[in-house]
Amino acid sequence: MLVQEFLEQSAARLPHKVALICNKQRLTFEEIDKQANRLANALQAQGLERSDRVALYLPNCVELVIAIFAALKAGGIFVPISYTTKQQKLTYILNNCQAKILITSGRQASIVENLVEKVTSLKTIVLTSSIDKPRLKNYLNYEDIYINYSEEAPKKINIDLDLACLIYTSGSTGDPKGVMCDHSNVVFAANSIIQYLGNTETDVVLGLLPLSFDYGLYQLLMTFKFGGTLVLEQGFTFPAVILKRIQEEKITGFPGVPTIYSMLLSMDIDAYNLSSLRYLTNTAAALPPSHITAIRDKFPWAKLFSMYGLTETKRTLYLPPEELDKRPDSVGIAIPGTEVWIEDEAGQRLGVGQVGELVVRGRHVMRGYWNDPSRTAIRFRSSPAGDRLCYTGDLFKMDAEGFLYFVARKDDIIKSRGEKVAPKEVENVLYALEGVKEVAVIGVSDPILGQAIKAFIVLGEVQMTETDVLRYCRTHLEDFMIPKYIEFCSELPKTSTGKIKKIDLN
Repeated sequence: MLVQEFLEQSAARLPHKVALICNKQRLTFEEIDKQANRLANALQAQGLERSDRVALYLPNCVELVIAIFAALKAGGIFVPISYTTKQQKLTYILNNCQAKILITSGRQASIVENLVEKVTSLKTIVLTSSIDKPRLKNYLNYEDIYINYSEEAPKKINIDLDLACLIYTSGSTGDPKGVMCDHSNVVFAANSIIQYLGNTETDVVLGLLPLSFDYGLYQLLMTFKFGGTLVLEQGFTFPAVILKRIQEEKITGFPGVPTIYSMLLSMDIDAYNLSSLRYLTNTAAALPPSHITAIRDKFPWAKLFSMYGLTETKRTLYLPPEELDKRPDSVGIAIPGTEVWIEDEAGQRLGVGQVGELVVRGRHVMRGYWNDPSRTAIRFRSSPAGDRLCYTGDLFKMDAEGFLYFVARKDDIIKSRGEKVAPKEVENVLYALEGVKEVAVIGVSDPILGQAIKAFIVLGEVQMTETDVLRYCRTHLEDFMIPKYIEFCSELPKTSTGKIKKIDLN
């Protein structure tokens, strides 16, 4: 199966069903499919050939959804790029993937005009909104495409081993890496997640996260596969508007990240009827147990799925909701159809309670990093059976029943006073302190301790001093885990996907 068939099969089965709600637009599967065909034919007319890269530099919008499927229908590889990406990083990504076509908004005219000279692989720019007197030699106006090109589907030229997309990681530790996802990777991952979430065509899913982020992208892909409806939004900047949207559209699926849930927990939601919500999901970073309890108290009728994944495997683990009471700090078991285990540095599998690197095996293990064999060799290795394994770079431990617990990133471990400290363990304790809204814990250089523990704290409405925090820590943490420094902040730096960006803290 090819990824564009998610849309095509739903359009054949449910042609008149509303597939996408975005702002005031409501499009059916058939309407999206026909528009994607027109754009695909236009891309081929511009010289797009099999496996050429189509860069998509757009915010969450109808045009972005259509462009994703159009690039696939034309035989290309789509490359979604966060709309908040600045010119230097954007130029790097376009050159790295050698993008042949860029689809973007005319509002980015100044950036686009500068790109043409810096990215020699670009042959055509497709603009979703017009600009005055563009100085581009070869560009297409999005609106003209629907006048000049056929709505008939182009002939399929790919197989499921061909790449479907390149998803660039955030690059917080260096240049962004393009994760190569073939059609079979995406199809398998979507099927597995749909299975454990129990999705059906009656589900209405909220799309708050950028489609350039794999968690956001899969809300679109999965919803179109099972024939549901996606309500696409720009983010969670105005929570009251989103809560009203949930009520009006009777949304059943709410995919969030910890920063979104922190905002929700600080709100009074009693004015809204949110009873349609069937499930909530979380990934990107683990929820602290105190937040899990608070979320379940706020939404007692909805199932909460705590999950773990990384772009290199899409999704890896999920915790069945019925296990939350027993092990709220676990991120679960392997997703259906996959296998995971924990290894030490010598490659030996570890048992109950032992800490080591999580290793993943399954059809969702992506193909590697685009044009980067050295980093691919570190992350992706061959198993004795000859298939690909993903070495996650994350430390985990396992309980006697096989449920897994995130400990830390291998490179995040703090070594203080000769002891190893997992930042997450300290963060979980601080999150349980009433009035703490967000926390990030890092290690900073110290001439005596080696590394000292520093905690950055965002408070809610409760007033608190450093003395209050340290008194609480002395009661709940071992001596070597108590922060030496406490810094109160109005907010923490975050990536475009809502992850706390520790690299910007010091």
